[in-house]
Amino acid sequence: MKKSTVSMLVASVLVSSAVLAGCGSSSASKSDKTDVDSLTVWAWDAKYNVKAVELADKIYQKTDDKPVKVKIVESAQDDIVQKLNTALSSGVTKGLPNIVLIEDYRAQSFLAAYPDSFFPLTDVINSKDFVDYKIAAGTYNKEVYNVPFDTASTGMYVRTDILEKAGYKLEDLQNITWKQYTEIAKVVKEKTGVKAITNQMDDLGQIRAMINSSGAWYTGEDGKTPTIKDNVALKEAFEDMKTLNDGGLMNLHNDWAQYVSAFNKGTVWSAPAGNWLTPSITAEASQSGKWAVVPYPRQSVEGSVNASNMGGSSWYVINQNGKEEAAEFLKETFGSSEELYKQLTEQIGAIGSYKPATASGTYNTKVDYFGGQEIYKDFAGWAEKIPAVNYGSNTYEIEDILAKAFQDYSKGGDLDKILSDAQKEAEDQLK
Repeated sequence: MKKSTVSMLVASVLVSSAVLAGCGSSSASKSDKTDVDSLTVWAWDAKYNVKAVELADKIYQKTDDKPVKVKIVESAQDDIVQKLNTALSSGVTKGLPNIVLIEDYRAQSFLAAYPDSFFPLTDVINSKDFVDYKIAAGTYNKEVYNVPFDTASTGMYVRTDILEKAGYKLEDLQNITWKQYTEIAKVVKEKTGVKAITNQMDDLGQIRAMINSSGAWYTGEDGKTPTIKDNVALKEAFEDMKTLNDGGLMNLHNDWAQYVSAFNKGTVWSAPAGNWLTPSITAEASQSGKWAVVPYPRQSVEGSVNASNMGGSSWYVINQNGKEEAAEFLKETFGSSEELYKQLTEQIGAIGSYKPATASGTYNTKVDYFGGQEIYKDFAGWAEKIPAVNYGSNTYEIEDILAKAFQDYSKGGDLDKILSDAQKEAEDQLK
């Protein structure tokens, strides 16, 4: 029996041919003898995604009767995207990993551009075991290509002590709209001097999550046709964000460090974000017991819900030698292990989209920092309510256009004309 080990490679994403030499012919079943010596995984973020693979491999050692080695190549997400595009566009899979982590917003662009480069996992996992919107992100031409990882389910982190000084209780922030949030923010600012939210004007992450809560996106159901001009949810998101900024309720930041500093130092009293923000919130030990998480605000748009997505990624298998072994690894870990999801929550604060883990009580942990609130259970519950939308192939291309549009609007431009112009620009660019 081969003993499975995880080794970290922090150099370049493109591993040497010597490393890949072990990825020989594939095996159809676990009982067959295989000459695949190792599986290579590409991922970013050593403390989160890479750690998740390390935990998965420990589970894999116990469940697979003939596990192979798992080697991790850690690199920046942008580098991974660039190198994937370079290799796949040339039609050469040599030098690529067996498993790669891809952000959900980018998945459709890869699947559409390189439809034969990824191994279908439709028959490997039970899609019904995962929340709908995550499976939808990795489905192309009716085939499922992804094993979902973290949900990036949104909530709103709030400072309970600051709210109490302004006369509010947590009950007042349950299942509210953005307009109700703004009215609360005005009172809190007046009574405490603390702003409500921090934002980077050229980053549309918040707007993206706002419209996702209404089941809307920048493109139609086909994932290709721009739907900017008559997008009611998008228009309202622009309006609500401008209202917060114009009212002096928004702090502005330029980078991640400033973003974290805004809520760690008490510059703002709320942080509407994905559950990945939890470690950054709890990094400020002096505020333990002063935070809680409430449902993400919804829009006034009909059908909008108090749940959304902000980020998140899934695992994909490159269609090359070793694909069966790679699929087996994912099946036995992220695809079915409740124990893994328990460890992911306890050790890195990750919340998966695997429904059986939620049902079994995996996330029923009271977190002292949040006053004993079972925040992981709450995030997991909200994840099941997130509307599934087709992110399409051009999320970031369109956001480049919309970022400029939002800046023009924030300076006093006519919103209808701005969105109409953005629609035309998107149509011209995506022809």
